[in-house]
Amino acid sequence: MTLLPKDSSLTPVQQEESVGNQLFPVFLKLNNLHTVLVGGGNVGLEKLTAILNNSNSARVTVISRDFLPEIHELASQYEGVTVIQKSFTDDDLNIADVVIAATNDSELNNYVRQSAHDRKLLINVADKPELCDFYLASIVQKGDLKLAISTNGKSPTIAKRLKEVLNESIPDELDITLQQMNELRNTLSGDFAYKVKKLNSVTSVLVEPKPSVNKNFIWLIWSTIVVSLAIVIAALYYREPGFKLFLEGVSPQFYYFLGAGFLFALVDGAIGMSYGVTSTTFSLSMGIPPASASMGVHLSEILSCGIAGWMHYRMGNINWKLFKLLVIPGIIGAVTGAYLLSSLEHYSQYTKPVVSLYTLILGIVILSKAFNIKRKRSADKVKRISLLGLGGGFIDAVGGGGWGSIVLSTLIAGGRSPRFSLGTVKLSRFFVAIMGSLTFISMVSSDHWQAVAGLILGSALASPIAARISNKISTKTIMISVAVIVIIVSLKSEITFITHILKVL
Repeated sequence: MTLLPKDSSLTPVQQEESVGNQLFPVFLKLNNLHTVLVGGGNVGLEKLTAILNNSNSARVTVISRDFLPEIHELASQYEGVTVIQKSFTDDDLNIADVVIAATNDSELNNYVRQSAHDRKLLINVADKPELCDFYLASIVQKGDLKLAISTNGKSPTIAKRLKEVLNESIPDELDITLQQMNELRNTLSGDFAYKVKKLNSVTSVLVEPKPSVNKNFIWLIWSTIVVSLAIVIAALYYREPGFKLFLEGVSPQFYYFLGAGFLFALVDGAIGMSYGVTSTTFSLSMGIPPASASMGVHLSEILSCGIAGWMHYRMGNINWKLFKLLVIPGIIGAVTGAYLLSSLEHYSQYTKPVVSLYTLILGIVILSKAFNIKRKRSADKVKRISLLGLGGGFIDAVGGGGWGSIVLSTLIAGGRSPRFSLGTVKLSRFFVAIMGSLTFISMVSSDHWQAVAGLILGSALASPIAARISNKISTKTIMISVAVIVIIVSLKSEITFITHILKVL
């Protein structure tokens, strides 16, 4: 909330013509004041919502002859809100500390303003900057950190757009830093100068250049990609006759999986999950055994997740502490899961329906998350990150997917920043995919290299695009589409298996 100087010698017109923004920003403790809001329509609802979102214990009296049902509903949720259905009179401001006029009657708004000034009260008149003593700012909040944006009443739309940009750019983890700084401040002894010096020393890391290890991390990623692909290609060439045959000719299956890999990687880049489950579901429907399907997914993710991780690194979307907690347990889980699934490759006729059931469950989970995507996130962040990575890596290897659906969705539901969680999960997935792929290659003999190569190339081509469109596509629409497709294909596989069993019986 920003106040206009009430007793200024300048007229409203002169104030508008002053150079620059002359407002003096303050933050009011509305929980300790009494606000009178005149107006019960859409504008009144907007103002009341803004007040309660920022000060949920504020005392607000809303006066109007007519009210939207939403105002009554909102008032029932807050003890400090009183709704009075009547025409406004001067005496209604006897209890007021702050006044807001939010009616569509200009004469009534002017009357409320005059009544407020007669009592030396500050007033905001909706959509009338020249009549306001203060403006309601657009607010960006991360825990105890709160930023107010003002355009001097010139363009509320610009203020809202800036709010969206800052809300996305400022990580939620900044509130953790704020709380830690407060704890440190409370432990300091000595005079004011010493405290300032100590706090400046601690916070200097926030403006220091990134360590050289981070600057060179791009080379580590790319070199690891090249070395890993070289090892994989060499191992396949000398160990798998089917891979040599693939090099001599390309079947239509390659193009099917090329298109599928490209599409699934784009979807995965938009919502941060579902590549594994969609690719595995598609592979199973094309007759690929579970272990071979999971191997193809993991091989394709070496390149695609490496590129995507690098892109997120360049965009500053990596939480390094979270990365360290995820990557090692994730690798252990992936190797264990890949070993188990590969050991059961000869029993694919039995493992395939189990994996299809798993993808069916994941499809239902994705569908449920699509309809709950705007729910308020939990205030308590997930603390057992290593256990989450271990379970996510294991299930991902066994089912050919689930790392994003399990790990990413759990982190976001636990209150972590979606942008940083997405970047971190993508980068850690790169290392998890490497170790899972090497385990599969050492244990599985496959005749489906056309499909594997198509997934690898298709997902790699889509990865740079996918990382940049992660915030530009309707997440809910894509999640619903993915979930429906996965559920339908998984059900088809289950029905086919059940029909086969019934015929045998």
